[in-house]
Amino acid sequence: MAPLAERIRPTTLDELEGQQHLAGAGSILRTSIENGKVHSMILWGPPGTGKTTIANIIAHTLHVPFFTLSAISSGVKEVREVIEEAKTKPGSILFIDEIHRFNKGQQDALLGAVEKGIITLIGATTENPSFEVISALLSRCLVYVLKPLDEKDLIHLLHTAIEKDEVLKKKKIELRETAALINISGGDARKLLNLLEIVTDTAPSKSPPAEETSEHSGKKKSQNHNEVPKVSPTGGDLQGPVIITDELVMDVAQKKIALYDKSGEQHYDIISAFIKSMRGSDPNAAVYWLARMIEGGEDVKFIARRMVILASEDIGNANPTALIMANATFEAVNKIGHPEAGIILSQCVTYLASSPKSNAAVMAIGDALAAVRQYGDLPVPLHIRNAPTRLMKNLGYGKNYEYSHSYENNFSPQEYLPKEISGKKFYEPGKNAREEELRKFLRSLWKDKYGY
Repeated sequence: MAPLAERIRPTTLDELEGQQHLAGAGSILRTSIENGKVHSMILWGPPGTGKTTIANIIAHTLHVPFFTLSAISSGVKEVREVIEEAKTKPGSILFIDEIHRFNKGQQDALLGAVEKGIITLIGATTENPSFEVISALLSRCLVYVLKPLDEKDLIHLLHTAIEKDEVLKKKKIELRETAALINISGGDARKLLNLLEIVTDTAPSKSPPAEETSEHSGKKKSQNHNEVPKVSPTGGDLQGPVIITDELVMDVAQKKIALYDKSGEQHYDIISAFIKSMRGSDPNAAVYWLARMIEGGEDVKFIARRMVILASEDIGNANPTALIMANATFEAVNKIGHPEAGIILSQCVTYLASSPKSNAAVMAIGDALAAVRQYGDLPVPLHIRNAPTRLMKNLGYGKNYEYSHSYENNFSPQEYLPKEISGKKFYEPGKNAREEELRKFLRSLWKDKYGY
């Protein structure tokens, strides 16, 4: 039997949960589908947000030849075979799941067919296409960003599944609590439906009492203890409803959820544990979660890219070498690949986990962005504006600018911020040896202006 997520997969945009910015009335994607002509596109979003579903809806609506490939199991040979067949079938659509796993050569094989209109490409990816799709191919595609489903969408999806799926209807499901289902799914519709199905398959249903009253006689009738209770094909007792509570969901989830599924199930849970272990300075836990990902066949570039981000977000100027190490690791694993890339990743993971930590860089940009949103586009002070023309010089651009290298210690205490936020401190050095040195240096320059 097909999984629940497949059994109730939408076939029209009206049935699609969430993504109203794409599926709603007047949206670009909906309009193009309704007009019967779609362009090559990349659907970018987290797992379980509807990328494959949208591709299937397009195929179902337009009634055109539709080919599907998975980048995990397909290569240049399969791509070329589809292209040759598509030449005899005008209007063909090729859907490639996890297109970010195609290397440059595989993506190059698509380019000519897309450019000539032999195929309309629909690529699905959980990774930023700017990094994972070659620029020539990306420039020929529209990029649609899908968002995680919100709580309202997920609850509606639960009720839709319970009411419409023939298997679930037979189980008489009573949905008393939804918090655990929503929290564990994390905005992933497929994960939500998989968990619902696991819970309803394994949860005991509430049987009627051992004795009940006969409608006709008014007398109590005893249950025959030798009678075998009726059960559903999946094991659910058909004598009463399956009552879903948060406690039941948590109990089932801890026992039944897959250890690792690079296509979605615990993909983000594992990477979260990996990042938090490095942030928490536990190299042992970090290398364990690394091993889990490697054993699960995770893309080494995905792992390395997260480490580059962590090197700035969680270590920063507490150890500037961390970013150099992480970037070198990213470059190295691109050249090496499995299985030796695991050794390089392990070296970097243990180094990052063992480094002193500072989130000063991420806090600084966060505060600066908040100020930009609060104060709007404040004017650049005239003295630090660029003055490439005579008119700009006459207007005072660059006037009285003090060239830092012309002053003692290569420093002049002039104003660099707009006057409305003069003296506002965004960067607060972390409490570690390296950044304490930076704090001391900044204090010597700016005295009391920024409170260093």
